[in-house]
Amino acid sequence: MAGKITRETIEKYRQDLVFRETLCGQSMVFQTSWGLFSPREVDAGSRLLLDHIPSVDRSLILDLGCGYGAIGLTLAKQYPLASVTMVDKDFVAINYCQKNAELNQLSNCSIFLSNGMNQVRDDQFDLIVTNLPAKSGKELYYLMFYDAFERLADNGSLYIVTINGLRNFVKRAFTDIFGNYKKLKQASTYTVAVATK
Repeated sequence: MAGKITRETIEKYRQDLVFRETLCGQSMVFQTSWGLFSPREVDAGSRLLLDHIPSVDRSLILDLGCGYGAIGLTLAKQYPLASVTMVDKDFVAINYCQKNAELNQLSNCSIFLSNGMNQVRDDQFDLIVTNLPAKSGKELYYLMFYDAFERLADNGSLYIVTINGLRNFVKRAFTDIFGNYKKLKQASTYTVAVATK
């Protein structure tokens, strides 16, 4: 039978994936697993977002929905004086994010399980970043944006990347909640935008 999956193939799928990337000039290594978002390489949306975040040295940063850590860990390595909090609702993602912090020898980040911001301390962040999940529903997006507004310091900013199909919704929601919206880059598939408190 053509295309039959063997036991050896299944066992190979159980093994972790490890790959190296250069992000924002930083050499990064990531250990991932099938079932995590973009397990073989850092996705184009995260790369685009990282390319449009301004200098954040000495900042308090929150990576909301951090996955295995592509965005938050890159910022932690690029800005060693910053303090990066990374949260995700998926315990597998958190496990790999913690492994990747160790692999990249990063000590300026804290990583923990949280449904949105429900486990995040009362810090007022200078910067919140997120690669907005494409199919989570507008209710969740509104929760994320309102919570971000509440947890940002004055003049703090929320930077997001999203699929282009959501850019008009994001523009309306940001204008509603923050009173401002700025599109930083629209590529073929993704848009990077920012709102400032």
